[in-house]
Amino acid sequence: MSSPEPAAAPAWQRSWRKRAEVAAIASLATPVLRLLGATWQWRVEGEERLREAERTGGPGIHAFWHGRIVHGTLYFRDRGIVVITSENYDGEWIARIIHRFGFGTARGSSSRGARKALLQLVRDARARPTAFTVDGPRGPARVAQPGAVWLSKATGSPVIPFHAEAASHWSLKSWDRTQIPKPFTTIALVFGEPFTVPRDADEAALEAYRLRLEQELASAERRCLQLLDH
Repeated sequence: MSSPEPAAAPAWQRSWRKRAEVAAIASLATPVLRLLGATWQWRVEGEERLREAERTGGPGIHAFWHGRIVHGTLYFRDRGIVVITSENYDGEWIARIIHRFGFGTARGSSSRGARKALLQLVRDARARPTAFTVDGPRGPARVAQPGAVWLSKATGSPVIPFHAEAASHWSLKSWDRTQIPKPFTTIALVFGEPFTVPRDADEAALEAYRLRLEQELASAERRCLQLLDH
């Protein structure tokens, strides 16, 4: 029996220009983020929820919105957290940047390589914390996809929702309105109530937990704005 044909490389990998752009973005963005992050002040609430969830349930599954990648990258740096990232052009430069901040990656997305990435996350989540941008990689914004709750069911690890807001920031004109905190601003980061999805959860239960995740993130966002007096 012949071996299966290897998967074709993504289109951007066949362009020397795109490969050069990916390398340049990662090389330039990393020191800029380090400099920016050194000026930020953090106002964090609910981190005891994270510690308790990790103590009783093992490595957690951090769940947050795609538009807050910058905040999460700086706050959770050098903790060995494994993040699922797309195999497309944007996912590649994001992966290269977060590697430099001490994260691991599982490559794939809802549109390409999802099964491979989720299987890797199942293995990783039993020993290391993981993270999901739960409305990624392409949205719709602020609608949680089922990956985080599915991973909790598969591994028994708790889902740990969190949200972050910068008092002063730029917003990109992207689908997720990515927020980039300005220098010397204050960032509020709030952890929601962790929860674990039972292994016997059926489709209806998974949907209920998915909605619960959206509600926890919305509540954390409101609290962030209160902490910033917005």
